[in-house]
Amino acid sequence: MKVIKVNTHQREEFIDITQEVESVVRDSKIKEGVCFIFSPHTTAGITINENADPSVKKDILKHLEEVVPYQKRYSHLEGNADAHIKASLLGNSLTLLVEGGNLVLGTWQGIYFCEFDGPRQREVYVKITKFDNSL
Repeated sequence: MKVIKVNTHQREEFIDITQEVESVVRDSKIKEGVCFIFSPHTTAGITINENADPSVKKDILKHLEEVVPYQKRYSHLEGNADAHIKASLLGNSLTLLVEGGNLVLGTWQGIYFCEFDGPRQREVYVKITKFDNSL
């Protein structure tokens, strides 16, 4: 398992970690397999989305704020209940295929670390497993 360090700079932001994950895949020398990506944080998520147009990230964050506002009467009193909800909506892990030593992603897709309670120092765990070709 490899750990990617992520430093966030705002309370809410999407950080493209595609290149870092691709580097872990290349370094693994595994040609056919599965890449598991996991965020061990309850107020951050991981997602795949378009990485060609930065307005997509802004739109997602804007609409998540509309659905789950920061300032609301939540039972959780630490002031970050919305971050927990947003992280749960996006999820904390991804599973991607590895073919020919590369991640299988769509033309416009990128991998994003989704911060909802920053700024913070975060970690993302990446594990590449080789396919058993006997199946």
